[in-house]
Amino acid sequence: MFKIVASRARASTPHARNALLSYNVSRSGHALSSATVEAEEISGSRPAEVLNLVQGKWVGASKWNTIVDPLNGDPFIKVGEVDETGLQPFVESLASCPKHGLHNPFKAPERYLMFGDISAKAAHMLSLPKVSDFFARLIQRVSPKSYHQACAEVYVTQKFLENFCGDQVRFLARSFGVPGNHLGQQSHGFRWPYGPVAIITPFNFPLEIPVLQLMGALYMGNKPVLKVDSKVSIVMEQMLRLLHTCGLPVEDVDFINCDGKTMNKLLQEANPRMTLFTGSSRVAEKLAVDLKGRIKLEDAGFDWKILGPDVDQEDYVAWVCDQDAYACSGQKCSAQSLLFMHENWASTSLVSKLKGLAERRKLEDLTIGPVLTFTTESMMDHMKQLLEIPGSKLLFGGKPLEGHSIPPIYGAIKPTAIYVPLEEIVKDKNYELVTKEIFGPFQIITDYKSSQLPTVLDTLEKMHAHLTAAVVSNDPLFLQEVIGRSVNGTTYAGLRARTTGAPQNHWFGPSGDPRGAGIGTPEAIKLVWSCHREVIYDYGPVPNRWEIPPST
Repeated sequence: MFKIVASRARASTPHARNALLSYNVSRSGHALSSATVEAEEISGSRPAEVLNLVQGKWVGASKWNTIVDPLNGDPFIKVGEVDETGLQPFVESLASCPKHGLHNPFKAPERYLMFGDISAKAAHMLSLPKVSDFFARLIQRVSPKSYHQACAEVYVTQKFLENFCGDQVRFLARSFGVPGNHLGQQSHGFRWPYGPVAIITPFNFPLEIPVLQLMGALYMGNKPVLKVDSKVSIVMEQMLRLLHTCGLPVEDVDFINCDGKTMNKLLQEANPRMTLFTGSSRVAEKLAVDLKGRIKLEDAGFDWKILGPDVDQEDYVAWVCDQDAYACSGQKCSAQSLLFMHENWASTSLVSKLKGLAERRKLEDLTIGPVLTFTTESMMDHMKQLLEIPGSKLLFGGKPLEGHSIPPIYGAIKPTAIYVPLEEIVKDKNYELVTKEIFGPFQIITDYKSSQLPTVLDTLEKMHAHLTAAVVSNDPLFLQEVIGRSVNGTTYAGLRARTTGAPQNHWFGPSGDPRGAGIGTPEAIKLVWSCHREVIYDYGPVPNRWEIPPST
C-alpha cells in the first residue's frame, strides 16, 4: 500500500493541488497523496476517522458514531455525525447557491471545461493500480464483497469519469433552436441546473453510486450536499479528497454524516431544489411526501428473470443466475429475486447446477459474506414463512453460515433458494410475502408452462418496483411478448441476459414512475440533474407602418 502524506487541513488552490499531485505521482511512483487512511490497517486498535465537509472545510462533529467491522465486530471507524444542532452551516452553504446554479449555458461556461479536466485527472488516478487497489480494499473493509466485485465497482467509476473528459461535460448542456413566427424570433431550449441539491446514497456501492450521481450533479451546474450511509462513508470521504487533488473546488460539494432523522431535517430547512435518493422504497415514499415531489428515486427492486422456452448453454445460464442472485451476497438493488423457469428449463439440471455454484461460495474470499440490512434471524424467519406455503420447498441453502465472527447485528446465511409453485405465488394471501425484497443471498424460484405465460406477466404487472429484469431467450417472438408487457427500466434480453452487473455505458434505473432516476449515461444525467428552460429571442424588426391594433 502507500503512505499517508496528506493532512486533514483545508485544501489549497486548484493550481497548487494539481502541481502537488504531479510532483507526488512522479516522485513516489503514483502514490495516492490524498489518502488519510490505510485500508488494511484500519482496526479496533487503529480506528479511522471520517469527517464532514462544509463551506470548503473538513470538520468533525460533537458526536462520534462508532462503526463496527462487519467481519469481526471490532469498533474500527469513528464517524463524526452531525446532529440537528449542527445543521446551520450546511443550510447556509446550500442557501449560498442561487437557483440558476454555479454555472449554466449563460454563466461561467468555463466550468464545463473545468469538470472535463477534473474527470480526466480523476479517471487517470483510478486507473493506477495502487489507487484502484486502495479503493477496492477500502470497499471490502466496509461493504464486504469479493475483490473482483470491489474492483469492478472501481473500474465502472473510472470508465464513467473517462466518458466525461474533455468536451463531454459541455456537450451535456447542448441546446437546440427552432425558427420562430417572424423575422428575429427564435426559440432555444437549454438544459438548466436546479442549483442547491441533495444526494442520498446507500451502503452497497459506496464508491460507484455516489461518484456517478455527484459528478452528474456537478456537471450540470448544481451545488450538492452528499450523504452516504455512515457504515461506508469513509470510501466517499477518501474519494472527495482525491477529487480535490484533481481540481474540484472545495466549496462546490458539502459532505455530511448524520442519521436519517437529521438528514430529513436538513432537507426540510435547506429546501434543496431537487433531491436524488437511492435506497429503500419505504424511505423513498416518505421523502417524496416530505419534499413535495421534488425528488428523483432509484429505489429498491424485486427483480425478476424469465427463462424462455429455448434451452441452450445450460452451464452459462446457471453461472449467470448464480452471479445475479448471490454476488455481493445478494446486496444489489438489481439482484435476481424471482426466477421463472419455463417447463423446458425445469426438466434440465439447471437447479442442481445452480446449487453447485452457490455452494462454491465461501466467506474466506468474500464470495459470500455479511448482510448489512437483515439479521440472520429475520432471514430465517422469512424462509420459514415461505415454506408454509403449500407445495413450497427448500432447494438449497437455508442455513446460517458457520465458523465466523460476523456480529449479530448483521446477517450471515448460505446462498438460499426456495421453490414456490406459480399458482401459489399469484394468490393474494401469498403474493406480498413472496415478493418481499430480502436484501441478501436469497431468491424465489418457480416454473411455468407455455400456457401460463399470461399468468407470469400478470404477476409482473402487480409488482411495485420496476428496476431490472432479464428475459433469457433468443426467441424473438417470446422476447417481444415479454418486453411488450413489462416495464422494468433496465431490461436485458437474449440468451446472455442478466439482471446485475450494469456497466457505465448504458442507462441504469427504474421505469414506470415519473420520479424514476437514472445513472451513468448522458440521458440519465440530463434527466436527473437538469431541467428544461426555453428562451425565446424576439429581436424584431417591428414591421414598417405598424399601428396599435384593436383590443382582443
